Amino acid sequence: MIVLDGKKVAAEKRAKLREFLTSCKAKGVRMPKLAIVIVGHNPASETYVANKMKACAEVGIEVEKIAFEADITERQLLTEIRKLNRDKSVDGFIVQLPLPEHISEAKVLTTIDYRKDVDGLTPMSIGRSVQGLPAIPSATPSGIRTLLEYYQIPTAGKHVVVIGRSNIVGKPMALMLMQRPYLSLPSVSAAALGDATVTVCHSKTQDLAAICRTADIIIVAAGCPGLLTAEMVKPGATVIDVGINRVEDPASPRGYKLVGDVDFEHVSQVAGAISPVPGGVGPMTIASLLSNVVAVYDMNVPGYKVSE
Repeated sequence: MIVLDGKKVAAEKRAKLREFLTSCKAKGVRMPKLAIVIVGHNPASETYVANKMKACAEVGIEVEKIAFEADITERQLLTEIRKLNRDKSVDGFIVQLPLPEHISEAKVLTTIDYRKDVDGLTPMSIGRSVQGLPAIPSATPSGIRTLLEYYQIPTAGKHVVVIGRSNIVGKPMALMLMQRPYLSLPSVSAAALGDATVTVCHSKTQDLAAICRTADIIIVAAGCPGLLTAEMVKPGATVIDVGINRVEDPASPRGYKLVGDVDFEHVSQVAGAISPVPGGVGPMTIASLLSNVVAVYDMNVPGYKVSE
């Protein structure tokens, strides 16, 4: 059984980005800049933002945190997003999700200029992906794709079950795997993966276990601790756990521990390859975000432009 080590793969990916940006700096060009918009004080979101900022600093990406209180109006937030769209000093930006209930996530994502959408979540980014046009790939699915490529796990002709239909993971992941080898921006390293037969499951799916047992690859992004058990996995199948859940753990100094959507202890005894939580998909998501920032920067810096 192979443990898909996202920490290791992400570290190698960051090292390559750092090497590229160091060479750019030596030639006297400016470094890329990422802006991160966060609304309110969601503890998980603040942790994610801190991790992204730390990773940016490690590879040489300038990063600016733009924080707003939770009572900012939707109109005010959209105005700030439009300012970032016009700001030529910012190569790309993200709006950390989730947002307060009074702000429409759909309106926010629609307002972001897709050319600065380094999360790959705007309707334009997704739409271009659907049509097979060069596009900024969604960060988490892109990270999963890179993990599969690194460990030489093919998808062509394989049956992949994706559990979860979110706009952030489930839907773009299914799209990425079912189409012909995915097209991304030319400067983003695109894994030659695709051509899979994909089944998307969700909370209304009947007989989930039977469907999963037919899968060569299972990707779980449901936000439900321990959802995937050993009895649901075909021997030798690859299991990718996207879930990050906090469960009570009196033995931990924090009072909780992080677990995925997969019963790792038992599924690992059946699967041929499995990603852990933490240390699997999480680091890959951040590494993919950094790659997306560098890809957009590539187009904006004189002498480093790439054509679509």
